[in-house]
Amino acid sequence: MGMAPVAHVLFNKFMTFNPKNPDWVNRDRFVLSNGHGCMLQYALLHLFGYALSIDDLKAFRQVDSITPGHPEAHDTPGIEVTTGPLGQGFANAVGLAIAQAHTAAVFNKPGFELINNHTYMFFGDGCAMEGIASEAASTAGHLQLGNLIAIYDDNHISIDGDTKCAFTEDVMKRFEAYGWHIQHVTNGDSDLEGIEAAIAEAKKVTDKPSVIKLTTTIGFGSKLQGTGGVHGNPLKSDDIKQVKEKFGFDPEKTFVVPQEVYDQYHKHAAEGAAAEQEWNKLFEKYGKEHKDLHDDLARRLTRDLPEGWEKKLPTYKPTDPAIASRKLSESVLEAVHDVIPELISGSADLTGSNNTRWKNAVDFQPPSLGIGNWAGRYMRYGVREHAMAAIMNGLTAYGTIIPAGGTFLNFVSYAAGAVRLSSLSKQRVIYVATHDSIGLGEDGPTHQPIETLAHFRALPNMMVWRPADGNETSAAYYMALTSKSTPSILALTRQNLPQLEGSTLEKAIKGGYVALEDKEANVTLVSTGSEVGICLEAVKTLKEKNVKARVVSLPCFEVFDAQDKEYKLSVIPAGIPTMSVEVMSTMGWEKYSHEQFGLNRFGASGPYKEVYAKFEFTPEGIAKRALLTIDFYKDVKPLRSPIDRAFQQLI
Repeated sequence: MGMAPVAHVLFNKFMTFNPKNPDWVNRDRFVLSNGHGCMLQYALLHLFGYALSIDDLKAFRQVDSITPGHPEAHDTPGIEVTTGPLGQGFANAVGLAIAQAHTAAVFNKPGFELINNHTYMFFGDGCAMEGIASEAASTAGHLQLGNLIAIYDDNHISIDGDTKCAFTEDVMKRFEAYGWHIQHVTNGDSDLEGIEAAIAEAKKVTDKPSVIKLTTTIGFGSKLQGTGGVHGNPLKSDDIKQVKEKFGFDPEKTFVVPQEVYDQYHKHAAEGAAAEQEWNKLFEKYGKEHKDLHDDLARRLTRDLPEGWEKKLPTYKPTDPAIASRKLSESVLEAVHDVIPELISGSADLTGSNNTRWKNAVDFQPPSLGIGNWAGRYMRYGVREHAMAAIMNGLTAYGTIIPAGGTFLNFVSYAAGAVRLSSLSKQRVIYVATHDSIGLGEDGPTHQPIETLAHFRALPNMMVWRPADGNETSAAYYMALTSKSTPSILALTRQNLPQLEGSTLEKAIKGGYVALEDKEANVTLVSTGSEVGICLEAVKTLKEKNVKARVVSLPCFEVFDAQDKEYKLSVIPAGIPTMSVEVMSTMGWEKYSHEQFGLNRFGASGPYKEVYAKFEFTPEGIAKRALLTIDFYKDVKPLRSPIDRAFQQLI
């Protein structure tokens, strides 16, 4: 209620968009930083003629609402990004603004200003308290994003009540230090002219992002205005009636919108439709003078990749040298960046460790700094893993970019809130997660991920890849780049990995395959990443003991689970025991193996080979446990594979 005046001014006086085509690329973007105030957003969408009815608004108030409490981008037309957790939308907005600046730099030409939209964002005290918003605000200030305008709802209330109990800093001084242009409208409840003037002034500032501090009264007009009691709680019936009377509505009528309101909002919607029509004409003319760029932008907006791009993916033979999968990832980026121009890479201050930068990459930077330009395709996120992930959600939501960003696998956990929203909002984001195990060695347990893969494998709609060699790394990128609505985490090694005899890109894109077959095997060893090669060595150790084994590589659970039952049973068959091998938590491996050999404790500091030996992740250690597994099942031989059991449970 306190933000209704600024929403009215912003949507009617400044924002350009076409409700009949919510995906028009040059529309202005609007983001609610934490998703709260969504009833107001749904009301605005309804008034402008998006596919949202009065019945939807009524349903919003019911327990079995068909409209989500926090807007989700793929569920409701007109919702740009899925926010919800505090501060996420702030960082998403920074990503949208970066995407606009980059896209404009690539495609705008003299006489053809195709891309010139602004990103507007509302945030409150809760968002200002969250670390991710601080990370993102610092990033935006450094990047001088003059196309980003934030409205700070200064109502002094959070869920716990008055902010004087926990939050008494001067927020504007902080933003000024970040490099933002700052303004203050003291009467946000009713000073429509002041609000309009402040937004107009912010639009004139092109060399830095703008924030407008808007002092408002939460629950303005209600009996509980200005108190925590109105935060997130519906008004009581008598309060609703008196609010309606106060603002000139019939207190006995519900969900009634005066026709003049519809007329005004529909008029602005029609103006937006006309603006898109003019843009379409400009784009058509652009195609005659800049055909290649026109065709590239048109293709990007379909989210399809350039035809034949996959032919650039590196492939490997067993005779090729052993290479760390982080270096194999770098080779993929080096090979495909020219043929996938929408691919933007980056790192959270670990470029040299993540290997996320191709040789001739140009940094995305303000030209005034002299270290890059707006058309640059490499992002320097700084030590801001959480903001990086949420910014990438904004980058891909813009519609013209595929972002990849690097950090250590252990620190993807720092970014977990935004990673979860990548999955929930079906964004094509690629997390390049290097230093994936105790194999990183001397950095020790603080950096060695143990539980991380179990966490993210449990996340719906997330492809977690842990490739064992070069072909599997290329397969991981193939799936990550072609999956338009699923994000990916690529867990990559610091240590060198041999190129496997049985691997191919075609096999690996199924998520799991037989790396070494033996129809007379006594046991199946199923593994991922760096341990697949060790399992293959363990087969030789077992052979010396007259025991036969077969090896399965399972680089991606999510993709393997999507295969048909017949294929999965051909990979992990019935009749013999299966043992999983991975230097991480064994949680989740019960689905694919009868016995699990993993690391259900923290790691240790030391050279990686010594650390592997300490925990017996060696051919001899694996062989020893395989023999125990075979012995355990000698009298109770498994008649079904774990895959078959899991399938039976499902049906």
